[in-house]
This record gives sequence, structure tokens and C-alpha cells, in this order.
Amino acid sequence: MDHHHFRGKNIPHFKLKPDMDIEDLVEIFASSGYNARQLGEAAKLYCKMIEEDATICLTVSGAMTPVGFGGIFQSLIERGFVDWIVSTGANVYHEEHFAWGLPVKQGHFDVDDMILYEKDIVRIRDVYIKGEGTLMAQDKIVQNMCNNNLINKPFTTAEFCNLLGMYSRKKSKHPSKSFVGAAYEYDVPIYISTLKDSSLALDLVPLRLENEEYTVDFVKEIIEQAAIVYHSKKSGIIEIGGGVPKNTAQQTGPLLDQILGLGHGGQDYVIQITDARPDTGGLSGATLQEGKSWGKVQNSHEDVITVYADATIAFPILSLYVLSKQKPRTPKRLYKKLSKYYDNLARIYNKKH
Repeated sequence: MDHHHFRGKNIPHFKLKPDMDIEDLVEIFASSGYNARQLGEAAKLYCKMIEEDATICLTVSGAMTPVGFGGIFQSLIERGFVDWIVSTGANVYHEEHFAWGLPVKQGHFDVDDMILYEKDIVRIRDVYIKGEGTLMAQDKIVQNMCNNNLINKPFTTAEFCNLLGMYSRKKSKHPSKSFVGAAYEYDVPIYISTLKDSSLALDLVPLRLENEEYTVDFVKEIIEQAAIVYHSKKSGIIEIGGGVPKNTAQQTGPLLDQILGLGHGGQDYVIQITDARPDTGGLSGATLQEGKSWGKVQNSHEDVITVYADATIAFPILSLYVLSKQKPRTPKRLYKKLSKYYDNLARIYNKKH
């Protein structure tokens, strides 16, 4: 697009008023500059995804659930604004502390971690979690859930999370405090892109040593993810941070195009909130425009917005704006459609080849 002209919008001289709401604030952001403008435009793009009935994926990296943001994910799920999720295992694991009433406390970042270790306190920046009272208790819960479940046949991480969500809804102390439980209720598939790199996988080790076999069918879930995108009228991603969840959702385009030869073209919309720099060559900082060269996005010139900001600040603003502006959508309930989508993609591929 040609931006080499002087035909842009005038920038107002903003004034804040006591009776302004989140919609007013986002309008100010969108009419300003720098990352405030990017955040304002991202909020409007999220609304566009909803209005155009896009299938929306939320990717979650970083430690978002230990600071309670799983409740925001849950609000978006319940209103039909998130249709499938790719998360780190840690965000799923720590979310369940709230459902099961296991303590997570505000602490401090300027501390002696040698002392915290002696006091059985685990630290995530300025968040404290008890070792025995929280982590070990959560480990037992996960092990009890998995005992005699998911054994003797390969499973996907979506099946793992669906079981965890059902278990949380039926047995936890606070079943309404879990986005995993909400995902189960609304048939939102949750994929853990790095299951073995989390406590959820570590919890399976004692069961394995007692001769219970656990095997993740990672190829099946990659196909399911591509099938979701292939069967969507339009497809978009909200990316919190980057990392493996970002690439897991974005690689659906190259799989459909490069590997399967189905000529899909990638995502219609992507919003990323990140603090990672692009010049280091890492995936987390890679621009969404760069993704076009891989076939990860349909268009590198529009409907791809990166907000360089702390996600703990920017994501709640983005979410509250769409929750305020958009009416709830009917849930797409993709989890129940995965087998159908998978089989149909297989038929199309085999017919073509």
C-alpha cells in the first residue's frame, strides 16, 4: 500500500473526561500514534473478525494464567469470540490452581530466591506459588485424572485438555474459575503445542513408571488444526506473545499450501501483542508481514497488526473493547467437528493426489 502522501486523518488534541468508557479510550488510541494507535486498530480488527464470522484462534505464551488472565480467556470463550486455542502447557496447568482453590499470591520481584526456596515458595516475577500447597497438590489432581485414562492408544492434546476441562467442571472446588472448563463446556479445542515442556507432562512420569503408557498423536493434531482453518469461511488469530503457540497456529497455511498442495493461503487476520524484537531473527519477534513469504497470512498489507506492548496491559484493553462492542456469537463448537473436518480434509487430499 502507498503511504507516501499527506492524506491521513488529522490527529485530535485529546482531552480525557471522567465519564469516558473503554470504547472512548480505544478511539483515542486508534486516532493517535505509535503503539497506542496499533492497539486501537487491533481492537477494531478483532471486532471485524467477529463481525465477519471468522474462526478465531487464541494463542497463549508467557505466564498469563498465574496473574489471573484465564478469566479473560473464559469471558471471550463464553461469548463465542474464541473458537480454538493453542497454549503452552504451563498456562493450562497454572489455570487450574484457581478452579481447585490452590493459593496463588502477589509477592515481590526484589527478593532473595535462596530464601524463597527454603520457604517452599516458587516465584514467577512478582507472583508467588506454594510448592507443596499448590504445585504438588495440582500434580496429584492431574495424576488422578490421568490414572486409567488416555492410556493404551494415542491421544491429542485437545483430547487431554477436554478431559481436564471435564474433570475440572465436575470435581473442582470452583468449577467456574477455569477457562479450560469453559472450553470443555463450549467445545473449544485447546492444543498444547509443547506438552512435554510443562508440569502436565511431568505429572505423567510416575504413572509411566507404574507401566501406564501415554502417547501423544502430534501428527493427528497438526492435521486437525489445518482442517479447522481449511473449513473456515475466514480465519484469524489473536497472539499473546509468540513462541511455539504462535507458529503452531500460523503453520496451518504452509501445511495446506506447501505440504498438501491445497492452495489455501493462510490466515485472513492476525493480531500479535509482543515485546520481542524482529531484528534478532526469532519467531516471537518475526513480523506478521514476514509470514506472507511462508504462506502464513493471506495479505501482508492489511488485517495484520502487531502491538509492541506488555500483553498484561494491552490484552485486557483489547478484550474489554470487543466485549463492550460486540454481541455474543453462537459458539462454533469445533471440538465436536474435528473428526468430520479431519476426514473431509483427508478425502480432498487423497482425491487430489
